[in-house]
Amino acid sequence: MWVTAWLLEGVTVEPWWAAIIVAVVLGLINTFIRPVVKLLALPLNIVTLGLFSLVINALMVMLCDWFTPYLQVENFLYALWFSIVLTVVNWVLHLFTGKD
Repeated sequence: MWVTAWLLEGVTVEPWWAAIIVAVVLGLINTFIRPVVKLLALPLNIVTLGLFSLVINALMVMLCDWFTPYLQVENFLYALWFSIVLTVVNWVLHLFTGKD
């Protein structure tokens, strides 16, 4: 979480230890709210061949920004980039750990 915020200038997580709180909140949002939103947006997701999932991920980041005072996202475009970069960072970390 902190690495992703460090890479993007429009996203800040301050102080550094708050990245853990932001990660927990984003995890809770992705566990409870995201499945409902994905189910409701399924027709739109089918029409866009899955690209609407990126919009849903960005909306979840914006929701996390609204819930926590430690995460500041300037606008929707930064939230979209944040979700993409976070996915890439998680993928790279997964390559290094080698766990399935």
